[in-house]
Amino acid sequence: MFIDYLTIIMINLVAGTTLLAYYLYKGFMAEDQRPFAAGFGIVGLLGVILGLTLTFTWPLPGSYNIAYGEATTLFGGVFLATAFALYHRWDLKPVTIFAFFAGIYAVIVGIRIISLDLTKEPLFSGVGFILAGLGGVVAFPAFGLLKNKTVRTLAALALLATALLWAFTFYNALWAHMESFGSWVPATLLGGQ
Repeated sequence: MFIDYLTIIMINLVAGTTLLAYYLYKGFMAEDQRPFAAGFGIVGLLGVILGLTLTFTWPLPGSYNIAYGEATTLFGGVFLATAFALYHRWDLKPVTIFAFFAGIYAVIVGIRIISLDLTKEPLFSGVGFILAGLGGVVAFPAFGLLKNKTVRTLAALALLATALLWAFTFYNALWAHMESFGSWVPATLLGGQ
C-alpha cells in the first residue's frame, strides 16, 4: 500500500486560502502587516516541505505526485515568500509575479485532473485547483485594485468559496483515508511477525 498524506496538504490549502481571504479583508491596508507573517510562514513551510517530499519521492500512484507535489511546492513557495515580505515590510508585487506562474500551473493541473478523470471526485478537485490557480493568476494584475474595499471583499469571498470547496474535498478524503488505512501496518512491524 502506498503512503498517502494528501489530507494534510489539503487542510494546509484550506488554511492558507482562508488566511489569504482574511488578510485581504482585514490586513492588506493595515499599517503594520507583520502579524500576518507567522500564518503565511507556517502554511508556506508546510507546503514547501510536503510538496517537495511528494515531488522527490513519488509515494502516490502516477501523476498524482505531479499534480499535488509540484502544485503544493509552488503554493508553499508563494506563501513562504509572502511571509518574508510581510515580516520585512517588502513590496509584495514581486511575489505576485511568481504567484502568476504558480497560478497558471494550478489551472492547467485542474483542467487536466478533470480531463483525465483523476481522483474520486475529479470535478471538485479540478475546480479547486482552477479556482486556487486563478487567485494566483490575477494577483499581479489586480494588485493595484486591492486598495478598493469592494474589490478586496469580492476577492476574499472568492477565496473563501475556494477554501470551502477544498474543505469539502479534505473532509471526504480524511474520512475515507481513516478507514482505508485503518489496518495498514508499516514494513518495519511486519518483519517481526
